[in-house]
Order: sequence, then C-alpha cells, then structure tokens
Amino acid sequence: MTLTDNPNDVKELIPEFFYFPEFLENQNAFDLGRLQISKERVNDVILPKWAKSPEDFIYKHRKALESEYVSAHLQDWIDLIFGYKQRGPAAVEALNVFYYCTYEGAVDLDAITDEKERKAVEGMISNFGQTPCQLLKEPHPVRLSLEEVEKRKGRLDASPLSIFQHLAELKSFFVEGINDNVPLVKAVVPKNQSHSFITQGSPDTMVTLSQNCLMGTHGWLPYDKNISNYFTFIKDPSVANPKTQRVLGGPFSPGVEVTAGLFVVSHDGKLLFSGGHWDNSLRVTSLVKGKTVGHHIRHMDIVTCLSTDYCGIHLISGSRDNTCMVWQVLQQGGCPVGLCPKPVQVLYGHTDEVLSVSISTELDMAVSGSRDGTVIIHTVRRGQYMRCLRPPCESSLPVSILHLAISYEGCVVVHTCVEGKATLKDKNGLHLYSVNGKHLCTEGLKEQVTDMCVSGEYLVIGSEQGFLSIRDLYSLSLCAAPMAMRVPVRCVSVTKEQSHVLAGLQDGKLIIVGVGKPAEMRSGQITRKLWGSSKRLTQISSGETEYQPACNQN
Repeated sequence: MTLTDNPNDVKELIPEFFYFPEFLENQNAFDLGRLQISKERVNDVILPKWAKSPEDFIYKHRKALESEYVSAHLQDWIDLIFGYKQRGPAAVEALNVFYYCTYEGAVDLDAITDEKERKAVEGMISNFGQTPCQLLKEPHPVRLSLEEVEKRKGRLDASPLSIFQHLAELKSFFVEGINDNVPLVKAVVPKNQSHSFITQGSPDTMVTLSQNCLMGTHGWLPYDKNISNYFTFIKDPSVANPKTQRVLGGPFSPGVEVTAGLFVVSHDGKLLFSGGHWDNSLRVTSLVKGKTVGHHIRHMDIVTCLSTDYCGIHLISGSRDNTCMVWQVLQQGGCPVGLCPKPVQVLYGHTDEVLSVSISTELDMAVSGSRDGTVIIHTVRRGQYMRCLRPPCESSLPVSILHLAISYEGCVVVHTCVEGKATLKDKNGLHLYSVNGKHLCTEGLKEQVTDMCVSGEYLVIGSEQGFLSIRDLYSLSLCAAPMAMRVPVRCVSVTKEQSHVLAGLQDGKLIIVGVGKPAEMRSGQITRKLWGSSKRLTQISSGETEYQPACNQN
C-alpha cells in the first residue's frame, strides 16, 4: 500500500496506521508551521470523509488489511517483495526494478579500497534503502478464501465454528443436575489445558462453581459434527453424591454477595483462586483434591474481586480496604501451583472499596474500578500510577464501577451503575476507553449487568433480567437480538475456540450457546473415540435439549 498514486513513490505505510490512532493527532500542540498558500496552521492529520475519528480510521485500516480482497492479492505482494518478481525479466515486466545498489550481493563493500568511493556507495545504499533477500523463485500460491476455509472446516471432525461468525444461527442448550435451584456463579473452560499424546481426544475440563461453593470438574468436548449441538458435556459424577462432593473450604464474610468476580480458575483448570472470605484471605484451592493449598492474608479487609491475565502470569485482587494487589502465579513445570507469599505490587488511589479489577501483563496494565466512581490504571511491572478515568454520568447520585474488561488491544470496557436509583432507566451504562485512556463511546443499558467478558472484538454480557447479549466491542452496539434465559444470568464466559458461550443461571442450569445445526441431525446417545484406538467412551450428551425459555414461562 503506497501513500500516493505516483508509481515512483514506493513508501509503505508504517505499522502505526493499523494500531495507533494517537499518531494522527498533535496532542502535544507542537508548532508544525503553516501551509504555504492558505497559511492555515498545520495541526492534526486531516482524515478522509469515511473516517469519523482517528480510532475509526485505524479500525477500518485494520479491517481492510484483514479483508478478503487483501487475502486474495496477498501473493502478489509476496512475489514483488520476496519472490520471483523481485529480479530478472519478471521484475522488469512488473515495473519493480530499483537502483542496483539496493539489491543483496550487488556490491561488495569490503572489496572497495578507495575510502571516498566506499563512503559514496554506503551513502547510496542508505538513501535508496535495501531490497529484502529473495526467498522464492516461483509464484506464491493464492491464499484460501473465507468460503473455501469454511468448506474445509465443514469436512473436518474437530474444527469448531466461531459463534461470532454465525450470530444469526445461534442456539442455546441446557444442562441440568449440576446443583439444581442453586445459582451457578462460575462456568469456564480453562484455555491452556495440556494433554499428552497418549490421551489425544480426551475431553477438556470445564469448571463450575455454585453459590453454595459446590465445585464441579466436568468433561468438555467442543466439537462433534455428528450431533445436533456440536458439543458433548460429560457431567462430573461427584456433584450428585453428597459423599463425594467437593466444596470450597471456609465460610464467606457476612454480607458478601457470592458472584463470578470473586473467583478465578487457573488456565490449566487445576486451581481455584477465591476471595470474599471472613478472614480477608485470598485462597487457592485444588480442584483435583478439593482442598485448600494456599492461604494469603495481605489485605486489611475483605477481598471483593479477582482477575487474571491472558497468559496466567499475574493475578490481581481488589478489596474493601480501597487497595489492589498484584500477585505472581507460581509455576512448576509450566503449570500453576499457587501464588507467591507476598504481592508483587500494592496499588493505591481509590477512596472507596474496589469492586472490579482486570489485568494485562502483556500490555503492562492493571485496571481497577471502585465504588467512588473512578477507574485507575497502574503499570504491572513497577506499580506506577498512569491515569484516572471518570466515566460520564448525568446523575447526581453516586456511581459505582461494577465490572471491567480489557481487550487484546488494550481497550477498556467499563460498566457503571448509579447507586440508589429505583428505576432501570439511565441506571446502567457501558463505556469504552482506548489503551491510552481516551473515552471513545458510551452506551446506555436497559438492564442490570451481572457479568461480562471480552472475546476478540466482541463483548458478551449477562443480565439480572435474564438476557444474554453480544455487542460489538468498538461501538458497544448489539450484534444480534439478546437471547432470553427466563431467569437471571449469574456468569458468562466464552470457550477458547470461540465456539460456545457458557452462561450460569439463577436456577442452577448451565446454558451452552453455539452455532445451531439442522434438526435432522441425529441426537441422543453418542460414541466418541477417546484415550487411544482401543478404548471408547459412550456418554449421553447432557446438553442436547434445546433451551426454549418461552416455553418455560410460569
């Protein structure tokens, strides 16, 4: 992509054109001079009419870079830069010929004995640049189109469909019997589960936690094209037997609401980190043994919220003592085994209890939201204060920050709630901020958010009014009509393949939302080949019944 239509101008766009909108603005108010004719002062970059803002310009550039058109012509660029059109007759025909000094091996600087001549050649190379090494001598093959990729996926047995690419075809299925009539406050498939070559095809672990602290580790197979719901849920037999049930140890503090934000599951699915305990502790529980393996008391008051990063290096806790703490997750053999005895950072700044936290080690961001209505961002490595955000609100009543989420690019989504307001009108709002703290947009909500998470370029939200909704991350607008769940949603998560949304309900049901399949596909008992070539596991898929809340209304 060139900056002009001049065929002699071969400058390419710098990476900032695809991720960094701030470079288009003169935020430091530097004196950049005036235009020669109009004498107008040079300031921010003037954007094309199709871009509403610098952020919109960058977003659309990135979309264009990943578009089908670019994919269909990617091989042409490879041929010109690294391939057979770099040199020779093919390069001449493609008008892709440059000054001879720019080509690899064209000049042997060590062989030039004259110092002036050597410096002159080095100057020419510096001014004209250098052509990359020629890697290919034959035309590069064309990249598969999205349609061809989808067709290939359809022929595979183990390639799940992304829910975000099929938003008009979503169906919800339900699983009962985990802990009937007890709210399900956590349901997650940890993303970094390891399987040895001996147990290929074995299920992942899905972790559930009920409000009465009953833990379950179920089997989860995310894709089987031979069954109508695309997934297999293998229920943990220990949850139904009082003698084998595993319960989170230690009582919660009186008055603490047991919600999804109090718990974090390690990325390998073997540890549960929990807050809200009566002794102000942050506890680590083995999901395999059902026993406490870590007990850390560093906060001066109750731990109110927890979160971990995408890579499982750090965990952050928020407390009623107005502070946050960043903890390093101890690893052994690449697997989490607990927390360091002391926090890596203690973060200050709030004037009221911390209600929500989020962390990204990769972006060096620790974000916290408080009952004081502020969002504070610190660095993870040094604990340095960066900025304080105050989401806009027209109400004079106190505003609390109940939920936070950070995207891969560093966008911060904030859920605010006006405390003391009796009606839902203008009570709840979503706010989007850039990685550098710029307020991008606000969207009012007509429901009370109970949990939310970011997955890719989408925001998934569960509500007290019993709706599961998917919103576009950058505009916060609905991507499809909200799905009715009949009863309040207590937790939401997205599986690592983006194949399903998991939602825990107030009545103890687990709702699994995925891409629907025609009704003529067989259902009922299924047989999956597991643990090698000889052993088979026959299992009733507990979630093959489609969830139709409209039929269940009282």
